[in-house]
Amino acid sequence: MMKILVTFVLAIISSMLIDNVVLSRFYGICPFLGVSKKVKSSLGMGLAVVFVIMLATLICWPLYQLLQLAGIAFMDTVAYILVIASLVQLVGLFIKKYSPTLYKNLGIYLPLITTNCAVLGVVQSNTDQALTFLDSIANALGTSIGFLIVIVLFSCIRVRLESANTPKAFKGLPIALIVAAIMALAFMGLQGLFSGINL
Repeated sequence: MMKILVTFVLAIISSMLIDNVVLSRFYGICPFLGVSKKVKSSLGMGLAVVFVIMLATLICWPLYQLLQLAGIAFMDTVAYILVIASLVQLVGLFIKKYSPTLYKNLGIYLPLITTNCAVLGVVQSNTDQALTFLDSIANALGTSIGFLIVIVLFSCIRVRLESANTPKAFKGLPIALIVAAIMALAFMGLQGLFSGINL
């Protein structure tokens, strides 16, 4: 039991920091760059992505098992997109009702969660790698929290850069891309984190 718990926690940490969805796999770059100008907006987007990825995993893993039993496992991507689109609509309605300001700040990026390759990528990789249900939950939790951490950190840096003495040619998106590259290098340094751990 202890070994299962340790493996579960390590899988979460691995997908959150070492194999970060944005900085290692370059999924979800569109909202990462588009929504990160304000900390509140990036936090809202990050939480929405966490919610959608977790719910999509909880629904799509058993759905894939049903598709396999029916002999139509090749329809998995279409089924996942339908599930994700439905979940995003629910999240959009919830945010619009309880936080209209956040809904306005997220703008076009909220519906873009439907096509956010981070969400589809997690669900698809769970079935492509034939992960168990518990491993799929760990992958989804780690990946979504990793997305949240990175977008909020990136947003905090971008807010500070607004008041920094940045050369005119680097203002805006160029300096943001440089910061993203430096963050990716920093996260690459975590790749040896579990090298001494034997399970």
